[in-house]
Amino acid sequence: MISNSGPVALGVLLLLLVASIYSWTVILGKISTFGKATKESRRFIRAFRKATRLQEIAQLASECKMSPLAQVFEDVYETYKRQTGGSGPPRNLTPLERSAQTAASEAVTSLERRMTWLATIAAVSPFVGLFGTVMGVVDAFHGLGAAGAATLRAVAPGISEALITTAAGLFVAVPAVVAYNQFTARIRVFASAIDDFCRELLNSLEEIPVRAAAPAPRPAAPEAGGR
Repeated sequence: MISNSGPVALGVLLLLLVASIYSWTVILGKISTFGKATKESRRFIRAFRKATRLQEIAQLASECKMSPLAQVFEDVYETYKRQTGGSGPPRNLTPLERSAQTAASEAVTSLERRMTWLATIAAVSPFVGLFGTVMGVVDAFHGLGAAGAATLRAVAPGISEALITTAAGLFVAVPAVVAYNQFTARIRVFASAIDDFCRELLNSLEEIPVRAAAPAPRPAAPEAGGR
């Protein structure tokens, strides 16, 4: 059927092939990226909740480059070090909050990279295939007019050309639509986790003066009579 297709149908099929290759490249890349980000984020949040020093968390964050939580921590920690030199309570939480908001936005934006292309391919591919379908039907009517009779031989090449471009358009669009919806849901989960972590991190930094000012436990007084 491809060998009998006209130049318009071949051009449509070539365009859809390029779109399909790029779409699958994005899909496989996102699967790998989201998988690593999920794994490293779980590792990082467990270590963050067990650690007692920010320096320990900073060392782990440098090893979890794919985790958006680690990226947020690194940006906030840099702001914290500029305030305090790396130890002690923060002088002002407002810059830390702004740094956390900016880092969270950048992390989500990084996760959304190339998603617009995936959505565009999912939306446009059926119409590109439909264009090939329309041109195939036009060729079929031309063949019918040239033959002067409504025979199968006159209309079959144009109809087959129309059907193959329609099928190709759906073949490209359906995986892109499914992947886009799944990835969008995953990004929403990441965004929610990032927001929760920002609040947890800022609360930890805010509690530093409370921990530092907490009085040491006093030894119990001896009971009367030497007991």
